[in-house]
Parts: sequence; C-alpha cells; structure tokens
Amino acid sequence: MTEIEIRCAAKAEAQLGEGPVWDEARGRLWWLDIKGRRVHWLDVASGAPGSVAVALQVTSIAPRAGGPGLLAATEDGVGLLDPETGAYEKRFDPEPERPKNRANDGNVDIRGRYWFGTMDDDQPSTAGAVYSLDADWSWRRVLDGISITNTLVCDPSGEWLYVADSGAARIDAFPIDQAAGTLGAGREFALVGGDGTGPDGSAMDAEGYLWTAIWGGARLERRSPDGVVERTVALPVKNPTSCAFGGPGLNTLYVTSARQTLSAEGLARYPLSGSLLAFEPGVAGLALPPFAG
Repeated sequence: MTEIEIRCAAKAEAQLGEGPVWDEARGRLWWLDIKGRRVHWLDVASGAPGSVAVALQVTSIAPRAGGPGLLAATEDGVGLLDPETGAYEKRFDPEPERPKNRANDGNVDIRGRYWFGTMDDDQPSTAGAVYSLDADWSWRRVLDGISITNTLVCDPSGEWLYVADSGAARIDAFPIDQAAGTLGAGREFALVGGDGTGPDGSAMDAEGYLWTAIWGGARLERRSPDGVVERTVALPVKNPTSCAFGGPGLNTLYVTSARQTLSAEGLARYPLSGSLLAFEPGVAGLALPPFAG
C-alpha cells in the first residue's frame, strides 16, 4: 500500500456516492448519490460544496458542449439535467423491455462520445448492457449480458475502452471502432478482487494507467496498460465507488464512496463513508472533452 495523504474534500452521507466528473468550464467536480437522489458538486477554487435533489436515480452525468445542462443517465433512460434545479428532461430509454434495469456508470471518451452501461437494480442478473451515444443523440447497444457495468473509460489513444463487470470481478479491454461507435472483440485486462471485493468505477491518467476503486476493499489500484497492479492506495472508506481527476492541471484524484451495506460497526470504523475524498497521486489525469452533443 502506498502511503498518501487522503483528505475529505466534501463531507457527506451519500448512500451510494458515484459518478465523479470534472467540469473544466465551471470549475466544478460533480458527483452523485444514486440512492439518495441528489446531485452534488464541489467548487474547486473556493472549496464550497453544494447539492440539489432530483426526482429519480441519476447514475452518471457529463458536461455538454451543446448546451448549459448536463447529460444524465438515470433509472428512466438518458436525457438532460438542469443542475441548478434538478429538473430532468428524458430523451430516450434504451431498454424499455428491461423494466428492472437502470443505468449505472458512464464516461465520455477523448472524442466526446458518451459510453454508458446498465444493470438490474435488484441484482444479481446478467441483464446489463453497454451503449454508445453520439453528438446527434443516436445510440446503439454495443455489449450485452453483463451483471454490473462499471468503469467505461478509454485509453489515451482513444482506441480502447475498459469495461468492468463488477459481478464477475473482471475488467476487459475492447477496441473502439470510432467511425461506427461500436466495439470489437474484447480481451481480459485484469481479474480484480474477489471474496466480496471487486472493481467499481475508474479513471485514466495521462500515462495510460487505469485507477480503479475496489468496492469492499478500502483501496484504489493503479494498473499498467498490461493489467499489472503498479500501485495500491489505502482509503479511509470501506466501499470506494469511483474516481475522477480534476482541479488545476488535473492533478487531483477525487474518490466517491458509499454508506449503504455498512453496519453500525462499519460506519463507526469508516466514518467518512459517503463523503468525497481527494489526494494528489503525483500524475495528471487524462484530459477529456465534454459530451459533444
């Protein structure tokens, strides 16, 4: 384990903190409480936090190039979210035939395309899938048969997408057909965790290394492009859920966490569970554009 000073960037009691994303234009780090139905933010310059209630489970968001609102994947499809009021405008539902499913993780790649996944909200099943969304709001299903979709980040070349199946404790890498917005045949990137731990959300750094939150493992793992663990960072939360680079120069790594499933004893041991954490890893993050739409 690498000893790094971890700080609490925003104290919260999120049931399922998730979906951190850096918004360069606003100078904000956005993040979510999926089960608490709130959108949170941190104004990085001032350190001031904020939040707004939403009427449904919002699971991942992204700044947009084409408008003031945020792109939002939810339990009811994908649409636009007004982060000041919490109002949501649905654009489409990719899975009307799977009423138990909701969206889960999602991220923009280096060309501005949005990749998002779904899962059975009741768990466990393999009803989850992965989708790509273009600037014109055309979308397509690119993978199917996944238990819990997570990570969904590209490498610095934009040629590979990393997809975690949290239920299978595995991360795979898929070649991206950028013209078609589809994925080629994947390969196993890494087996991660096991015995109650597994891969959750991830972030890519500028050197092409993947940082992954290990649910149940109280740590982040940094993996090289060939899948080898290069560094492990201990965290003061049992269930870290995802991470994102942000702030000036993308030099800070922000980590979301969850309180759900923890007993009273677990919460006493990990009192920062549900908060937003931050530290400087000594490497910058991969710069990503807003969603092109």
